[in-house]
Amino acid sequence: MKKLATALALLASPIMADDADLFVESNLLSIFYHELGHALIDIMELPVFGQEEDAADVLSVLLIDAFYDEETAQAIAYDAAFGFLGEAQERGDDEVPYWSVHGPDEQRYYNLVCLFYGANPDERDDLAADLELPDERAEYCPDEFALAIESWGPVLDQLAENGGGDTFEYVSSGDSLTHVLMEDEVRELNAEFQMPQTLTVRVEPCDEPNAFYDLADRAIIMCTEFEPYLYTLAPE
Repeated sequence: MKKLATALALLASPIMADDADLFVESNLLSIFYHELGHALIDIMELPVFGQEEDAADVLSVLLIDAFYDEETAQAIAYDAAFGFLGEAQERGDDEVPYWSVHGPDEQRYYNLVCLFYGANPDERDDLAADLELPDERAEYCPDEFALAIESWGPVLDQLAENGGGDTFEYVSSGDSLTHVLMEDEVRELNAEFQMPQTLTVRVEPCDEPNAFYDLADRAIIMCTEFEPYLYTLAPE
């Protein structure tokens, strides 16, 4: 991963806006990187030992850490963590979907905080304290990050070694925050990575606030309903 981090130029920095806009943007980025994890697992036929959703969450944190300067990465991590808390509060304590393929939002919150902290403990002590990462978990977070790098790092290095290309394809148009972000992300990913097969990215209505990877179309779908939903979760 050190090789990848050195080779990568920073992806597009978050658009300067008010706090709610930045919260929504950070969560859209984090969610997009999560769906990219599903895409890589499918297209590159990667083995997954455990829940695929957990593996995708891990990749999202690794990309935030690798792609952005420290200040920006911390801002995205804070907002993405608060996104999980917002969803938990929206759901309510009596409606935890233990049957879901996703872990409980509170657990995903602590996993994100731990992994991100573990990537750079010296610079992120304040973040761990602010987000109330328990000391008994924090002790093992650098090891968790090292394990994550051992798993995902070679995959990402392989994509970087291939050089840039045009294997990420953005096929939507619009001027919403989601449209602008996805178009920028595809451009920057094409500048650095090359996939074995084309991966399409679309922004379109889905009749629900969601984002997902479509196995049949090999496409990441960012639903237009997701952006306004995230605004309802933004901390006041």
